[in-house]
Amino acid sequence: MSWLPKSPKARRRLWVVAAAAPVLAVAVGLSLWAMQDSVTFFFSPSEATAQAAPEGRVIRLGGLVETGSVQQHGTTVAFSVTDNAATSRVIYEGDLPDLFREGQGIVAQGRFGPDRVFHADTVLAKHDETYMPREVADRLKAKGEWRPEGGPRPDSPAGDSAQRPL
Repeated sequence: MSWLPKSPKARRRLWVVAAAAPVLAVAVGLSLWAMQDSVTFFFSPSEATAQAAPEGRVIRLGGLVETGSVQQHGTTVAFSVTDNAATSRVIYEGDLPDLFREGQGIVAQGRFGPDRVFHADTVLAKHDETYMPREVADRLKAKGEWRPEGGPRPDSPAGDSAQRPL
């Protein structure tokens, strides 16, 4: 056994590592196996091909709600999602978020049916990039750093009159 270290302390460490490595590998393997059902992939309409997003597999589909495509029949809503390269038809049963509207970005979670229509379980509307929570806006105003839409600072000479609505 010339490959073992000569020091008894080093030999003991080697045996501890040799015993702990398989246990750790089994724990990581079981964790990854348990999480495989909770992984949800995100696709845009042009990426959601029949090969990449097969029928029945839970995915997230994101893009812009196509203008003029929203049709509501009771609690069922049908609309088209586009990424300006491709379009996917979405059917959703339930109440839509308040921010949902044509031209707005959304993310829908669900699965494609055999007819390649996306049946959504959840629809999330994305706010635009100018959104700011009221608390953050209030703190910025208190510090004098509030610049709505890139305007001048409120403490500048033109600040009050330039930002007042007409």
